[in-house]
Formats: sequence, structure tokens, C-alpha cells
Amino acid sequence: MNNTIYETRYANGPASVKHYDTKALRDEFLIHNLMQSDTIIWVYTHYDRYMVGSAVPIKKSLTLEAIDPLKAKKFLDRRELGAINVGGPGSINVDGTTYSLGYKDALYIGKDSKNVVFNSDDANNPARFYLNSAPAHHAFPTKSVTKEQAKKLELGAMETANARTVYQMILSGVVETCQLQMGMTELKPGSVWNTMPAHVHDRRMEIYFYFEIPEEQAVCHFMGPVNETRHIWMQNHQAVISPPWSIHSGSGTSNYTFIWGMAGENLDYSDMDTAKITELK
Repeated sequence: MNNTIYETRYANGPASVKHYDTKALRDEFLIHNLMQSDTIIWVYTHYDRYMVGSAVPIKKSLTLEAIDPLKAKKFLDRRELGAINVGGPGSINVDGTTYSLGYKDALYIGKDSKNVVFNSDDANNPARFYLNSAPAHHAFPTKSVTKEQAKKLELGAMETANARTVYQMILSGVVETCQLQMGMTELKPGSVWNTMPAHVHDRRMEIYFYFEIPEEQAVCHFMGPVNETRHIWMQNHQAVISPPWSIHSGSGTSNYTFIWGMAGENLDYSDMDTAKITELK
């Protein structure tokens, strides 16, 4: 466990969150310490027992290890794992099989996998693996998904500043999973709004990870109930937890890319309760 750091975040309800000031809101929902060199970072949340983290191997390989809250011998004894590389070329070795991941490539790792090791091809341009994990009841096969192999959706429009390309990577129809879902959304130049119109999905929680935010730019992430929203200003390589009762939408001072990850009782990507833009408060 010498190379692993973790923390626990407990669930918060809307009645409590309405009283939070800026610091309390950021302390509870913002994940600001990802992508540390030669370290695996984990945040264990009590929203569907979802975990979010990162692994950045530079001087050495990094081995996935169980953390104490899991009460398991191996990390994936009762879990599945998704990884998307947002850095230089790298690889993940799963029980003796090596999977190469380029920039924006993904890997789904199934339950009961024993030995998972993260590597970078070049220490001067290290891989940066963004990680999500959810409880699993069945061992589905490990599978890699390149950006080109993902299911691609073109959404939004330049006129409403939300023209974007959605890449469904670890999702039903692309990869068979228990409940973990992950994908990536690229905002086109001139567009800044993601996931607008906003929505909630009470049947699953979500986490956003923002990257490709230009230097000296930022993203304002919106959360909260439809009729009482809050905002969190975010920097590059930061993530934010979105409870099931909360909208999750953002607007940047430039275009950017974000990775969305979800877990819950429903694998239907379109299962959401959309809010009209004019209803947001």
C-alpha cells in the first residue's frame, strides 16, 4: 500500500447541501488531488459505493491493491474497474495479459481479476490513467476499447454553444458490465456547455472528470436540484461527484473534454429526467 492514497466520502442529501457554503460544497463533492506521480489515488464514495481515482506510473510500475474499506484480499474480488488514459502511451497488465492504451483509449477490467499493473511507455510522457470502479456481481471479460471503437454520438449545436461529440466506451452495446458505465464528451471549438438541457437520474449516480482545459481557463460545474442549483469552479484534471438527486452540467471559459462515469440500478443510457432550461433556478 506504499503507493496508494485513499479517502472516504459519505453521501449527502439535498436538504443538507442547501446550507453548505462554498468550502463545504467543494470539500464534499470536488476531487482535486488526482494524477499524482507514481501514486494510485482513490476516493471511496457512499453513492452506490462508487470509487474514482487515478494511476500515474513514471519511475516504476503501479500495482492495484485493495484498500481497507473494501475488506477484500484483492481489489477486484467484488468489483469491476474502468480505466481511460488521458496521458502518454501506456499499458495495463491484467493477470499476465498486457493491454496497450493510447491517448483517450479505455479498458474494462472484470470482477475476479487478480493482478493489475499500470505502466508508462515513456517516463518523460507518462500515461495518466483515470479510474472508476463499482461493485460487481458477475465476472465479465476484460476488454479494451479505443476511441475509434466507441459508439459515437453528435449532439448539440454551435448556435446554443453546446456542439459536442459523445464517445460511449464502457457501456451496454460496446462492453458488457454489471453496472459501471464510462464515456467521454469532447466540446467543439466555440462550444462550452455540456449536458444541456440538464437532467437528473434518480436510478444512478455520476462523476465528471474534466481535462483538456487550457492553461488559465476553467469550467464552472453546476449541481443541485433543478429548482436550487449550486456551482463549483474546477481546474484541469479535477473530478466532481454528482448525487442521483442532482443535475450535472458545466460551462467552460474555453472548450474542453470530460469523462463521465456512472453506476446504479439501470444500464439504459437514455434513462433520465430532463429539465427545461427555463425551469432551472
